Amino acid sequence: MKEYEVIWEIFNKCPRNQMRDVFVEEIEIEDPEAYIREKFKGKKVSYEQTILADGTIIFDIVTSEIKQRCSFTEI
Repeated sequence: MKEYEVIWEIFNKCPRNQMRDVFVEEIEIEDPEAYIREKFKGKKVSYEQTILADGTIIFDIVTSEIKQRCSFTEI
């Protein structure tokens, strides 16, 4: 298993409010994509995965018409 710092951002849909909810946690998991599928289990969800040069894995997620992002950085 690998240990990751996970930053989960929920973007606000209001055009005049640029604030977003941000949650940070450290977790031990084998597969970040499996973590995303489990987190949104039972919901209609779509996502795109991007891997940055430094190894950070980013999932841009849309569920219930709300844009979210989960970033996994290995610790």
